[in-house]
Amino acid sequence: MNILILGSGGREHALAWAVAQNPKCDRLIVAPGNAGIAQVAECADLDVENGDAVASFAVENAVDFVIVGPEAPLAAGVADDLRRAGILVFGPSAAAAQLEASKTFTKQVCDAAGAPTAGWARFSDPTLAKAYVSEQGAPIVIKADGLAAGKGVVVAMTEAEALDAIDMMLGGGFGTAGAEVVIEEFMDGEEASFFILCDGEEALAVGTAQDHKRVGEGDTGPNTGGMGAYSPAPVMTDAIQTQVMDQIIRPSLREMVSRGTPFQGVLFAGLMIKDGQARLVEYNVRFGDPECQALMMRLGAQILDLLLAAAEGRLSEVQANWADDHALTVVMASNGYPGSYEKGTVIGGLDDIASNSGAYVFHAGTAKKDGQIVAIGGRVLAVTARADSLAEAHKQAYAMIDQINWPGGFYRSDIGWRAL
Repeated sequence: MNILILGSGGREHALAWAVAQNPKCDRLIVAPGNAGIAQVAECADLDVENGDAVASFAVENAVDFVIVGPEAPLAAGVADDLRRAGILVFGPSAAAAQLEASKTFTKQVCDAAGAPTAGWARFSDPTLAKAYVSEQGAPIVIKADGLAAGKGVVVAMTEAEALDAIDMMLGGGFGTAGAEVVIEEFMDGEEASFFILCDGEEALAVGTAQDHKRVGEGDTGPNTGGMGAYSPAPVMTDAIQTQVMDQIIRPSLREMVSRGTPFQGVLFAGLMIKDGQARLVEYNVRFGDPECQALMMRLGAQILDLLLAAAEGRLSEVQANWADDHALTVVMASNGYPGSYEKGTVIGGLDDIASNSGAYVFHAGTAKKDGQIVAIGGRVLAVTARADSLAEAHKQAYAMIDQINWPGGFYRSDIGWRAL
C-alpha cells in the first residue's frame, strides 16, 4: 500500500514509525513532516488544511490510504474532500470533528446521550459570563469554544482568574475560537486519557495513558501541550474502562449516528476519575501528543491494521493485542517554552542513541540545516522507552536523554511521578 500521513509533529512521527514497520506499507509519505520523520518516510511540502490539494496529491501519487494526524485539517473538512475523491481515509468528517472543534457541540451531545460530564453554560456576552461565575464561585473552568491549539482552557482557582480569562477570551485572545466561552463546573480527581477507534458504529478501545500538562516539576507552572506521558494509566482499571465504554463512548456514538454525523476515527476521551467513577472532561478527535508516542511504542506495526479496519467499517473483526508492558515519553522543549523561545539551536548526540522497538527519539519541532538537526518549535523531541515496568521505562528514557547534547532545551525529570 501507498500511505500518506498528514502532520509534522511528534504524534505523526510516532504514527509513521509504527506504520512503516507493517509489511502492508510499501511506500510512506508524510506531509509536511520534520527532520526525524524524514528518516523513516518521504516528506512532502503540502498544505494539509487544503483538502483539494491533499486529494490531488494523493491521486497523483497513487495513495491508497490517508491518515490525518492533527485536528485542524479534520475541522477544515480534509477527510470529506478525500472521501469525495474516492480515497480511503482515517479521520472524521468536519461535522463529526465538531466533537473537538466546538466545546458546546460536545456538551450538547453528552447531554442528549446522558453521558456523565461537568455542568456547563455558554456565553458570548462577558457581563452575563461574569455574572454566572459570581453565582457559581471558584474554582471554575473557562474554555474557548473553538480550536485554540490546546491552549484554550483556564482552570481558574479564584473568581479573579476566571474574570480575567473571560476578558481575554471574549476580548479576542484566541480570535474566533474564543467568540463564545463554555464555563464548566470544576471537577476534581485524577485525569486520564482513553483512546478508542471508531468506524461509525463500532468502538474498539486501543489504550490508556496519562500525561503531564504543566511545564514544571511536580505538575506546577503554566499549562503546555504536554511535557511527557506514560501508558498504561494505572487509574484506568478494567471496571472503569467498562463504565466509560457503556456510559460515555457508546451513547455518544449512538447520538452522533442519530444526528446524521457518524464518527469514524479515533476518539481521545479526556476523563476525570473520582471514587471509582469517570466523567468526561472533553473529547479530541485525534491521538494525543505526547500520549501517541507512548501508545505507538506499545502497539507497533499492528496500528496500521487497526486504522484500516476503522476506515473500512470492520472494527468488529479486529482487536488490539497488548503486551504486558509500559512505555514512557519525556518531552524536551526549547528554553522559554511555553513562552517565547529561540529557534535554530543545534541538537547533538542523536546519532549516538540506539533506536529499536523499545527505545526511540520522536521528533516534533525539528529541521535539518547544514547537516545538523536544529530546533524550530516549542516542543522539540519526545524521548520514549518501553520496558516490562514503568520504573524501568523511566530509567531507560532518562538514560537516553543523558546522551543528547542540547543546551537550548530543557525537560522535566519527574515524568510518571504519580504512578511511580
